[in-house]
Amino acid sequence: MASEPHLSMKKFNIGIVGYGWAAEAHIAAINAGAAGRVTAICSSRNLDARELSAKHGCPLQIYTDLDAMLKNPELDVVSICSYHQQHPAQIIAAARAGKHIIAEKPLALSLAELREVEREVRRAGVQFCLCFELRFSAQFRAVKSLIDRGWLGQVHYGEIDYYHGIGPWYREFEWCTTMAGCGSSLLEAGCHAMDALLLCMGGEVEEVYSCGAKSTSATYAPYEYPPTTVTVLRFQDGRMGKVASVIDCWQPYYFHTHLVGSEGSLLDNKFHSNLIEGLNRNSWSQLGFKPVDSGDVADHPYQTQFDAFFDALKRGVPMPLTNLDEAVRTHEVIFAADLSCRERRPVKMAEILDQH
Repeated sequence: MASEPHLSMKKFNIGIVGYGWAAEAHIAAINAGAAGRVTAICSSRNLDARELSAKHGCPLQIYTDLDAMLKNPELDVVSICSYHQQHPAQIIAAARAGKHIIAEKPLALSLAELREVEREVRRAGVQFCLCFELRFSAQFRAVKSLIDRGWLGQVHYGEIDYYHGIGPWYREFEWCTTMAGCGSSLLEAGCHAMDALLLCMGGEVEEVYSCGAKSTSATYAPYEYPPTTVTVLRFQDGRMGKVASVIDCWQPYYFHTHLVGSEGSLLDNKFHSNLIEGLNRNSWSQLGFKPVDSGDVADHPYQTQFDAFFDALKRGVPMPLTNLDEAVRTHEVIFAADLSCRERRPVKMAEILDQH
């Protein structure tokens, strides 16, 4: 996409779709940056424009009809923060309206929806950013830098796991427990761990095997799918990975990260490398970043991600790290894992990639 001269100095107008936990985090992050401003919100609820404008410190136009908001010629970008099952249709509508898109995960709840979203966004030629925002966290920027500099050597095994009890204390519990509203543990939340693993490992996945379990706790009984899944990935070059997605646990939030390479290993915010003289392999060295240790969206690095998105828009280049290509790749692996879990068999990625 070629850069347009008038974009270099402008402040982008953003419309938010859906008004909940994620939307409030998006509004705060966008308005805190220098390149964007939220000017509209579309919600199924009748929100008070004056009240929300005062709350967020910016004049807001309120819509209850998405098509009406998309017809606003002043709107440059649409941020999708609605229910998971609404994402595909709303992303497609925004793309067809020529709006650039920020979308919360997941991109879609089925492979067929994923292919339709991918086709329509590519056809529209709009910029796209999926909120796998942990790629922009201090933790994973540091980890990726360490890998890219070769301090671990060739990483041949990685495991990144998501532990976060999602129960009735979250409003989304009403719908995220259902097959229609969410569909799987990975699509609900563990997708962040899968995406982080793919970022760290690189390369192409050849085959996955996934299995699931469910807590006997009455609190988690409403889940219609296994809230705990473990997925083993085999990469084309023979390397291995593992992702556990556990959303029916009783413990603090934990984003477990363990990478093993030919010259060293990394465990969360600790590492050892044979390539640094003087280190003792019997003790860890500490990395000085704030770990990803919260499921609260207010703690997520949205502003860093959105600043990168607006910069890409101004320069007419693809969004780094969380563009459409990266989003599709991660979701393809997730859908392969979910298919494996349902059918209790290994699934080769060719089965997924052939379905275009």
